[in-house]
Amino acid sequence: MEGSGLEWGDMTLVFDSHSFVKRLTAAGMPEPQAEALAGEHTRWFDNVLATKADLAPLAKTVELREVELRLTEAHLRLEARFEASELRLAAMEPRLEARIEATKSEILKWIIGSIGLQTLALLGAIVALAKTLH
Repeated sequence: MEGSGLEWGDMTLVFDSHSFVKRLTAAGMPEPQAEALAGEHTRWFDNVLATKADLAPLAKTVELREVELRLTEAHLRLEARFEASELRLAAMEPRLEARIEATKSEILKWIIGSIGLQTLALLGAIVALAKTLH
């Protein structure tokens, strides 16, 4: 019977079916049974166990999954930072509104003061003109 090889990392595992049959027959197993058992072991190595080549596409899938997980984690961190920023802005909003209102009040005071001063100046000019004309 022939042997079967299986790659494992940097090693290649070889199943020597001929030696296997010899050991089984030496232990008292009939040769047809030993050959059938060796054949099943060979089939198992060839068809059931995964080789490095079999796992290569899966490794790419695993790598992509790891990248996806890292991106998801980064996205969650950014989302948390964004939410924290939104909370800070929401906390600042009442203070900003108060400052805007205070600024509006100051502007109104200046406008009313300027209008009052201009009115007094205009009235003073009218009174002076009226005295000059009399």
